[in-house]
Amino acid sequence: MKLRELAAALGCTVIGDGELDITGVRGMEQAEPSELTFLANPKYAHKVKDTRAGAILVTAAVSGQAITSVVSANPYHDFARALAMFYQPPRPAPGIHPQAAIAASAVIGEGASIGPFAVVGERVRIGNNAVLHPHVVVYEGAEIGDDFIAHSHAVVREFCRVGNRVILQNGVVVGGDGFGFAKTKEGTHFKIVQSGITVIEDDVEIQSLTSIDRATMGETRVKRGAKLDSLVQVGHACVIGEDNIICSQAGLAGSSVLGKNVLLAGQAGVSGHLTIHDNAVVYAQAGIGGDIEAGSVVAGSPHFDAKTWRRAVAAFPKLPDLVRAVRQLGKRVDGLEVERGATAEREPARDE
Repeated sequence: MKLRELAAALGCTVIGDGELDITGVRGMEQAEPSELTFLANPKYAHKVKDTRAGAILVTAAVSGQAITSVVSANPYHDFARALAMFYQPPRPAPGIHPQAAIAASAVIGEGASIGPFAVVGERVRIGNNAVLHPHVVVYEGAEIGDDFIAHSHAVVREFCRVGNRVILQNGVVVGGDGFGFAKTKEGTHFKIVQSGITVIEDDVEIQSLTSIDRATMGETRVKRGAKLDSLVQVGHACVIGEDNIICSQAGLAGSSVLGKNVLLAGQAGVSGHLTIHDNAVVYAQAGIGGDIEAGSVVAGSPHFDAKTWRRAVAAFPKLPDLVRAVRQLGKRVDGLEVERGATAEREPARDE
């Protein structure tokens, strides 16, 4: 593809050789002369002089370097768009593979690609252009929208609802049973039937081995545009807000509610039955035990303000020295008090 054609498709401006043939997209360190790279963070600008790339996506033309600039308002976004033009992930052949098991009552939209050993249960409805890789299982009564992509071993459980343009990576479970048990008088655990469902709205992507539990009653919901990383656990009756980012190994106990644009960093834990309001940021490994106000940035376990947490973390390695100094100071104070007492005993009483 000519660079000028690529730039036109991205809505960008070429400064330099627009006739350059572009064969791919890669990072600055790996890019070859026929490839496009990008610079999104100015602190990496010093690397431009060493790249072998033929062209670079930037916010302003590169000066003093023998490289063609593709000027973009958002180089990282346009880099991602360009990458999608060159890389097309594999998909099963169009149609339904003869070794797939599709229930007679299931309704599959036009343009489907369903691989071998995929299973679609009774009364399932799937929209147009679905891609089901081998060993995907959709339980009975599930409803799925258009442009659905499910990778091998992803599962959508009974009666759950999935919107349009949803991507499930390998091993995702949508609508597995919530973790609910009632303790009997004998001390055993009686399983509570998980009669609710899980709802996944439009434009959600869920990465490998993540579980979104169904509700005991009602629903668990992941709202439009949310992105969940691998190994995330979402408990029953939780609500994940629009455009949330939930990073790997985060866990939400039941009935947690997250507002819009919430970020949970890796290994954050949410204790449940609480609300994290819009635009909040939770640092990695934080333990959330109560509601978080909109726009807050928190860290630590139990959580508190991230600025205070950073100061506390910086002070933590110094605590042994501080304790030692306090003990030494205490000994000096005790010594001074003993000395003062002995002096007072030696001094004769003064008449007024």
